[in-house]
Formats: sequence, structure tokens, C-alpha cells
Amino acid sequence: MTPTEQIDQLIASLGDWRGEMLAHIRACFLAADDNVTEAWKWMGSPTWVLNGNLAVANAHKEKVKVTFSHGAKLDDPDKLFNAGLTGNQWRALDIAEGDKLDKAALVAMVRRAIEFNRQK
Repeated sequence: MTPTEQIDQLIASLGDWRGEMLAHIRACFLAADDNVTEAWKWMGSPTWVLNGNLAVANAHKEKVKVTFSHGAKLDDPDKLFNAGLTGNQWRALDIAEGDKLDKAALVAMVRRAIEFNRQK
């Protein structure tokens, strides 16, 4: 099974708001750049890659977490990140049921992550 098929299967298996949210998150990553690819890493986590890891997503019981590999190095003018703010490497976006995803801000963040990966 390809990583894309595994992510499709995960989204379908969730069967609740988390699957729908993960589908929206995935769409933002794929819309940011035509060269973004999907991977299946760390014992079953959707991961988006371009010149290195961009971010990984996990569906937890009460949230969907999107962790950017080099988030601490990225500007966040839209205040998208709301978790992992004290670390020196990653930053995350925790989304709970009922939260609204700022898709434009997420696409912009993905593009900043892509640019960071290209420069490193």
C-alpha cells in the first residue's frame, strides 16, 4: 500500500470530525506546492515531505495535531502554532473538535516550511 493509500485509509477509518479535519489539513499541504509528497512514518503517521520532512499529523482522541519539523525556525504571523511553543525545534497546531482551521494560514505556513527546507 502506498503512503497516499494509507492516509486515505486512516481518514476513512476515523469516521468522525478528526478524519474530516485531517482531510482538510492534507489538502492544505498538497495545495502549497505541487512537489509535496506524502509519506507514512513513525508507526503510522501521515507525513508531508519536500526537501526533507515538513510536518507530521496525528489524530488523537480529543484533537488532531500537526507538528512542523522545523516550526521554531518559521515565522508565524498568523499565530497558527498553539503547541510546543517553548521548544527550539518543532512547533505544532492542536485542533480540537469545533475549532476552525485557517486554511490560508496553514498553506502559507507550509510554504514557509518548504522554503526553509530548500535553504538548509
